[in-house]
Amino acid sequence: MGIKYFAGLLVTATFLQTLNAPATAADAQRGAEIYESRCGACHSIEKNRVGPRHLNVFGRTAGSQDGYVYSRALAQADFRWDEVSLDRWLANPQALVPGQKMGYRLRKAEDRADIIAFFKRLAGQAGNSAPENPGGTSTESGGD
Repeated sequence: MGIKYFAGLLVTATFLQTLNAPATAADAQRGAEIYESRCGACHSIEKNRVGPRHLNVFGRTAGSQDGYVYSRALAQADFRWDEVSLDRWLANPQALVPGQKMGYRLRKAEDRADIIAFFKRLAGQAGNSAPENPGGTSTESGGD
């Protein structure tokens, strides 16, 4: 067995060790700051604006915020906002819900994770779901 064999084993072992390493925890405080600077022009925690309010968005059925008029596409969406759906939405809303109205993306995975941690903190969640807030309206307007 030569040096190339042992070098290959070392590279493989190092790679496998990184797969088992814990991911950096998302930072809800940083998420709050990102939310304010990047989302706050259209969204609010407490009030519907151009986009719907985000209090308890984590765990809520998409397109269901009371008092907000959604695009037809989002009003007909059939999923809840969780880590996966929020990450996909924030990365590319149009890819997740074709025909929706939000035209903004967060390209950095770390920023998305931090905003999701912020939403989870707002919902009082440490887990994956929160009670649903049913009763949204539908026709044409902004995003969730």
